[in-house]
Amino acid sequence: MASPTQQKQKPKREEPEMEESLVRIAGNDIPGSKKIFAGLTRVKGVGWSIANATCLKLKIPKDKRISELSKEEINKIEEFLKAPDIQDFLKNRRSDLETGETKHYVGVDLEMKKDFDIRRLKKIRSYKGMRHTAGLPVRGQRTRAHFRKKGQAVSVGKKATKGKKG
Repeated sequence: MASPTQQKQKPKREEPEMEESLVRIAGNDIPGSKKIFAGLTRVKGVGWSIANATCLKLKIPKDKRISELSKEEINKIEEFLKAPDIQDFLKNRRSDLETGETKHYVGVDLEMKKDFDIRRLKKIRSYKGMRHTAGLPVRGQRTRAHFRKKGQAVSVGKKATKGKKG
């Protein structure tokens, strides 16, 4: 007879082992088991709306798996993400300060632009730049309970109690 611990364990489901393939799109490795609609959101700068627009413009079914994409489809997706033919309100860089153009950046380009923007804010010593420099929240969040630095012990002091003199 089986012991109580053996009875509680559920039998393991044997799943067929599939080789996990990775597909590289716009500098990011995306698991082949993901669907295109969700998989494209793994790329920095591509959200759900851009992924949806990509699938609609390129006429790729959203429920198709990443591993099922051909080389031509992957190249089409990468070309579309470099210069998307979508409405301006969907793009992540509207009215750029340097050029005045509206563009959409993806991956490392987006990270570089963000870093340059933060450096510019620090250089002109704006409020947001000063908050970045100090490592504090930039967008008006409260700091009483959160945003404490690691290693700094901040304790709540006890009120002094009046001791009885002997």
